[in-house]
Amino acid sequence: MPLLDDVYTLARYLLRDANDAEDAVQECYLRALKHFHSYRGPAFKPWLFAILRNVCNAEHARRATSPTTAIDDRHDEAERAAPLWQETEATPEVQLLRRFDAATIRRLVAELEPAFREAIVLREIHHLSYREIADIVAAPVGTVMSRLSRARALLRAAWTAEQERMP
Repeated sequence: MPLLDDVYTLARYLLRDANDAEDAVQECYLRALKHFHSYRGPAFKPWLFAILRNVCNAEHARRATSPTTAIDDRHDEAERAAPLWQETEATPEVQLLRRFDAATIRRLVAELEPAFREAIVLREIHHLSYREIADIVAAPVGTVMSRLSRARALLRAAWTAEQERMP
């Protein structure tokens, strides 16, 4: 399936839950298959991401109207796992430091407001252009640029504060 890893990664960031992300990816591909006749143009990735975004927004709306349940304090195993893109390290110390940094960055990105988190994931993880992101989120390019700038500034400030807290 084309772009499965990219679609799942975005769903994971948007929904913050591995099971919900898997469900959203399945729904996304089902909708893409059902509406493939409406696909226009060579840019398949933004079209698929727009479908995923709609699925995730529908899930957020459904959650907002459903009765609340107890908060589960357990951390998801996938969040604690080292990212797949991490290279093998020469020493255990370097490996530990990189894992800590990666976990910190993931946590800081997850703490961003949804609009900023979405923009930074689409740009920095999925390497989409400003125009493609604007098409996905249905916002002007200037708004995307502003969100990215603000997200980067927030991440930079959070990272600096995190480093100052370290002994």
